[in-house]
Amino acid sequence: MADAKAIKKRPGQMRLVDATQYRLPPAGWASILHRVSGLILIVLMPFVIWMFDTSVTDEISFDQFRNAFVGGIGFVPAFIVKLAALALIWSFLQHFCAGVRHLYMDFTHSVDKEFGRVSALVAIGVAAALTLVFAYKLFIGY
Repeated sequence: MADAKAIKKRPGQMRLVDATQYRLPPAGWASILHRVSGLILIVLMPFVIWMFDTSVTDEISFDQFRNAFVGGIGFVPAFIVKLAALALIWSFLQHFCAGVRHLYMDFTHSVDKEFGRVSALVAIGVAAALTLVFAYKLFIGY
């Protein structure tokens, strides 16, 4: 029989607060951001459908679409509309870059730790850089 002192008690259920104390590697962040960006894409799908519908219906609705980014929509100010569009842009770019990373790793069977770290940093960096470019265009250049 095993000695009672040798048997260690399990620490119990892990809480979300406990998870924030762990230091994730870049591949872990890329994975979490891939999932979060997919969730944001799904949540903002009605906004995407509205944007597409109003931009292609006719000239009057296209003017409404453009004015939403200048004057807002109803009680929602233009800044919030732009933030929603930027969240959508970041979500798409992050999801795309992380998806390309996963596909490349699947096709080439590059699954070592160093490649995972570097490719995660590249995917996050490219998505962030492209998001900054679009943010500049959306908030300053528009």
